[in-house]
Amino acid sequence: MLIERDISVTLKEAAQMFPVVTITGPRQSGKTTLCRNVFGEHPYVSLENLDHRNFALSDPRGFLSQFSNGAVIDEVQRVPDLLSYLQGMVDDEPEHGRWILTGSQNFQLAASIRQSLAGRTAVLDLFPLAWREIERFSKHPQTLEEALFSGGYPRIYDREIQPSQWLGNYVRTYIERDIRSITNVGDLIAFQRFVQLCAGRTSQLLNYSSLSGDCGITQPTAKSWISILEASFISFRLMGFHSNIRKRLVRMPKLHFYDSGLVCWLLGIQSPDQLRTHPLRGAIFETWFVSEIVKYYANRGKTSRSLSFYRDQNGAEVDLIIEGSPKQLTLLEAKSGKTASSDLLQGLHRVRRHFAHSSYQCSSKLIYGGDYVQTLQQTTLIPWRKIHSTLFKDE
Repeated sequence: MLIERDISVTLKEAAQMFPVVTITGPRQSGKTTLCRNVFGEHPYVSLENLDHRNFALSDPRGFLSQFSNGAVIDEVQRVPDLLSYLQGMVDDEPEHGRWILTGSQNFQLAASIRQSLAGRTAVLDLFPLAWREIERFSKHPQTLEEALFSGGYPRIYDREIQPSQWLGNYVRTYIERDIRSITNVGDLIAFQRFVQLCAGRTSQLLNYSSLSGDCGITQPTAKSWISILEASFISFRLMGFHSNIRKRLVRMPKLHFYDSGLVCWLLGIQSPDQLRTHPLRGAIFETWFVSEIVKYYANRGKTSRSLSFYRDQNGAEVDLIIEGSPKQLTLLEAKSGKTASSDLLQGLHRVRRHFAHSSYQCSSKLIYGGDYVQTLQQTTLIPWRKIHSTLFKDE
């Protein structure tokens, strides 16, 4: 079942402004389907295909000359030198929207783009499905636990596959195949344990000393492996908010995953029911919520640099801050509980008081596991399933 992806409008607009559009993102996030749907008139070629890849490696000019009017070239990081030859063709014929490139490994692709296609390409990130996209499938999760457990990889919904079955194969393919192609990880068993430990720390401050100690590796190795997870679009770091409001703010980033279903699989959670009482339920919900905001901005071609979290050394904390302009802050907290109460708002109100005498204007919103939009103590409470329609209703 094909659904409309939220990024489609942004993708079409980019193709009207740049001769090359590059779409990056994790494997199986739907890049190929998206491109073939939006750019159906373009020839399509995948460099995962060994014959195509060998042709591109041995005769890059001959390979590109097949496509006089451009093409969709999938998994272009497989032949990074191809972009240098594409640069010349683009400079000679800079017609907009001719070349559509996709890639799933940010290390190699980003370096090649900076070297060859800077100023010639728009770069967009396609992540797993956002909740509003998941709802377009006829069969989609009906409860918060089902949504967290299933995650957002399109194949799970398109083929109606059990999430744990599909995600298990995904992780094995990722570790056994993709990691080797990104860098030389000597101990794949240790790396797999490292990924599982990271899942157990989702929504927590990223403490390299603790993480490396628990995994039995050095801190430089832990930092390198975090970079691999980021380059593969598995996890990301959310930076802490910094300002001149005279508070001693924590400088460690928070670790988040792009997909809650993947976190559940890595933690050994075998059913949605387990999430009802799981000790990491709140952390998994927080990482789901933060990733939803990241996806919202990515699907509109906007940077997520305006996103941060707040935590000071006295324990005042909110999960996410969206910085608007000028000096507008939206403070956001995620609570998986289904019952609205003033107790849920204590953290938001404490941090809001910290900004009371600053130059910032603050509003506060709570994303929770309940069903009704309501206002409590000047804070809007937003049900998890209405996160997009309510949180961004004015955009």
